[in-house]
Amino acid sequence: MKKIWVMLGIMIFAVAALTGCGDEKEKGKPQAQPVNLTISAAASLKDAALELKELYGKQHANVTIAYNFGASGTLQKQIEEGAPVDMFISAGQKQMDELAVKGLIVDGSRKDLLGNELVLVARKDSKIAGFEDLAKPEVGKVSIGTPESVPAGKYAQEALTTMKLWDALQPKLVLAKDVWQVLTYVETGNADAGLVYRSDAITAKESKIVTPAPASSHKPIVYPMAILRNTKQQKAAEEFASFLASEEAAKVFEKYGFKSLKR
Repeated sequence: MKKIWVMLGIMIFAVAALTGCGDEKEKGKPQAQPVNLTISAAASLKDAALELKELYGKQHANVTIAYNFGASGTLQKQIEEGAPVDMFISAGQKQMDELAVKGLIVDGSRKDLLGNELVLVARKDSKIAGFEDLAKPEVGKVSIGTPESVPAGKYAQEALTTMKLWDALQPKLVLAKDVWQVLTYVETGNADAGLVYRSDAITAKESKIVTPAPASSHKPIVYPMAILRNTKQQKAAEEFASFLASEEAAKVFEKYGFKSLKR
């Protein structure tokens, strides 16, 4: 019996030792270092970007993502003035082109991420049926983003010019700092109609999509992304960029009305 207890004691000690070694090994396992990423992104990306941030956080607990949303032109100026940004996602090619010319993005990191559609919106009870109605006397105000700083506003200017409405609408135009403000003006009755992206319009509660602008009336809507040269977290930024370009992220973007350029 004594031998049995001795043997049992040895076995228990051995198991405990092995378990202890396993714990020590786990304790000694290198932990991922905390990473903070700052992403400047076009205002129209807000809802989709916040969902993707949550999704990415579940897969990369050590990565904290802070977004800076705004008009692409405004974000571009901030970057040019030295804002500490790791990645930029623009709603237009022009802003990214200008940063590239100034050598402010990492070579080879630029990628066309998404597409979108320009649409005419009005309040749900509006009788506006198409772009031609915008020139009628009963339509008092039409809102678009400021063309110089808001890509959606530039596309709107191109579309209205192509449709020969730009000059006629000059007295009616209400310029906004971004697409969200355009939508707010329409929903609060401060504008009778507005031009925004489809991705913005599908989230609206008090307005409706009247009609899309003809695709041939403006340049293709493309959202490029790139890593900024002054980033201190290039590897982490590259990994997040790869995630944004993945099939998993594409499904989220499409849910919010964007067009994946991969499909």
